[in-house]
Amino acid sequence: MSLKVEPSGQACGARITGVDLAAPLDPDTISEIRVTWLKHRVIAFPDQGAMDDDALERFTIAMGGFGKDPFFAPIEGRNNIAAILREADETTPLFAENWHTDWSFLEKPPSGTCLLSIDIPPTGGDTLFANQIAAFAALSEERKDYLRSLTAIHSARGAYSKNGFYGEKDEGRSMAIRPSDDALATQPHPLVQRHPETGEEALFSCAGYIVGIDGMSDEEAGPLLMELLAWQGRDEFVYRHKWEPDMLVMWDNRSVLHKATGGYEGHRRELHRTTIAAAA
Repeated sequence: MSLKVEPSGQACGARITGVDLAAPLDPDTISEIRVTWLKHRVIAFPDQGAMDDDALERFTIAMGGFGKDPFFAPIEGRNNIAAILREADETTPLFAENWHTDWSFLEKPPSGTCLLSIDIPPTGGDTLFANQIAAFAALSEERKDYLRSLTAIHSARGAYSKNGFYGEKDEGRSMAIRPSDDALATQPHPLVQRHPETGEEALFSCAGYIVGIDGMSDEEAGPLLMELLAWQGRDEFVYRHKWEPDMLVMWDNRSVLHKATGGYEGHRRELHRTTIAAAA
């Protein structure tokens, strides 16, 4: 099977046709998809109307297996699929509207994330992706060397602790978020990481899940992280993805940041999500 790949023309992203993800995939097709994913960082498969949750799980396993998904309750009857859901009449703040890398606070963050569109509003709801390999490459050599020397401290406490943004005071949300004291834990990761499969260097995660820099005071680390955040999300590094019904999107958490956008008030939006385990 030969895939047809249409690059987005933006900082990353490509559209893939010529494959039915509802059917089991042969090893050559899986390999071709993976190569395309690593090259374009974000890949979208339109017109996958026959794809269901069984096929989503099968595809995730083919791409590397299930990663850990803390703080989300799975949908009924599944252990590894969560619903990214917003009801038409919901008034809570938009979920995941800040730049982040999925679960960067884990010891082994997932290598990728899959989203399958279930209910797509007629307007709005784009997802933005920021290419962190391009963002790092555009820095001066002096700046690169400095950032390579830093270790970031990651934590989910600001989002998923009981007092966090999605904690016990977050009422009226349709998503099945489960805050926990587990979110108070911290995990160090180098601020600049070499992609384990491509060898490219990238800025890893950003302010939000990063709560400090090892050996640096909060007064010093805070401005640095805010300065970096502004750089990481510059327009020249960003791809805007527009969702369609019956579409699967997979992205590489090791090379991109992402965030949600709104603009679909009064309409229901649901996507089914899996994470792909860290590469061995």
